[in-house]
Parts: sequence; structure tokens; C-alpha cells
Amino acid sequence: MPDSLLNEISERSRPMPARWSRLTDWELAWCLRFQQVVRHRPVIRLFALVSRLGDGVFWYSLMLALLLTQGAAAAPVVGRMLLAGAVCLGLYKWLKARTTRSRPCARNRNIQRRVAPLDEYSFPSGHTLHAVSFTLIAVYYYPSLGWLLLPFAVLVALSRIVLGLHYPSDVLAGALLGASLALLALQ
Repeated sequence: MPDSLLNEISERSRPMPARWSRLTDWELAWCLRFQQVVRHRPVIRLFALVSRLGDGVFWYSLMLALLLTQGAAAAPVVGRMLLAGAVCLGLYKWLKARTTRSRPCARNRNIQRRVAPLDEYSFPSGHTLHAVSFTLIAVYYYPSLGWLLLPFAVLVALSRIVLGLHYPSDVLAGALLGASLALLALQ
């Protein structure tokens, strides 16, 4: 077996660091509570739809709508959003590969995975990272969009916990990182 494959297998099978284990145990109770509170199919479907839209459909549609309605004036805004999105993607993939935190649905059989995850690991929430970053950039330039984007970003963040894919700290970290990257993009 090639050394690179052996290294990858050993990294994936290494035990969870103690800090993750303690935090994870505490947060699993919160994940279970979210799932117990949100049990009605229509509400679960709503969160699944929000999550799907948060995959990029909503954000790229927003960017296109801005370009179509605002013309060239929207180009710098959309450019900043695209740049922030690319940095968010790279950062979240790097962090997931470094932290290798299992998803709640993988750690506790009582937590149902209500949609398929996009990747294997939990930390941080990439959906939340992008939602917060895109929202803050768009609202900075177009404050009138706040009534739509702010609630949508909150729903995206909540959907990750309700759907059994993330811990609250994953979502919080995604929000903080997204806000930080948005602030950098606005400089």
C-alpha cells in the first residue's frame, strides 16, 4: 500500500481529540433537543429546502439578480461575494480536513440525518460560513435586502442542527468565520 494512502487511513482512524470529545458529548444533548422539538414533516421539509437553497442556489441566484437589476453597479459587490465565497470554501475544507470532527448523526444513533451531508466532517458549518459572509456583504451594499437575507441566514444556520448534520459550535464557528471573512472582503 502506498505511504500516502496509509497516512490518510491512519489520520482518519485516529481517535477524536479530548477537547472535541468533551464538547461533543455536551453538544449531543442539544442536538437531540433540536430534533425532538422539530419533528413535524412540513417543518423538516422547510429546513431541508432552506439547506438545499443554502448549498449555493440561493446565493448565486441573488448575485445574478443583483447583476440583472443593478447592472454594472453590482459588479464590485458580486465580485466581493465571489471572492469571499472562494476563501470560505478553501478555509472550511482545510478546517474540516484538519479537525475531522464526526457529525452528530454519526456519533449518536438517536440523531437522525434528515438530509445527506455534502461531506464527511462537521466542523465548521460551511453552509453557515457562506450564508453569514454573503449576507453581510450584500446587506452592507444593499441594506434594503436585510429583511430577506438576515432571516434566511438564520434559517440556514438552524437547519444544520435541525437536520442532524452539525453541532451548535460548528454553526457558531461558521458564523464567526463568515463574519470575519465578510469584514475582510469589505476592506
